[in-house]
Amino acid sequence: MVAYPNPEGLEIHFAQLEGNHDLGDLWEAARAAGVKPGTIRVWESRGKVERVPLDGDKPLYHLPTIEAAAQVKPGRPKAA
Repeated sequence: MVAYPNPEGLEIHFAQLEGNHDLGDLWEAARAAGVKPGTIRVWESRGKVERVPLDGDKPLYHLPTIEAAAQVKPGRPKAA
């Protein structure tokens, strides 16, 4: 199970048709999250984020989902 799943497929499909630029390649996803592209790959392999399942020659990511995943910092929570 992915920690930060993408929106439902139809929402992404319609957003793409309407010219919404919420989808980006690996480099755009890394830029949106403020991390290196390798970090996005690690997040994907560990189940934190997922690719958008669209036909195409390169993997695409839902940028708002990537940005939300980037807000959560790794590590243990501070003691109360």
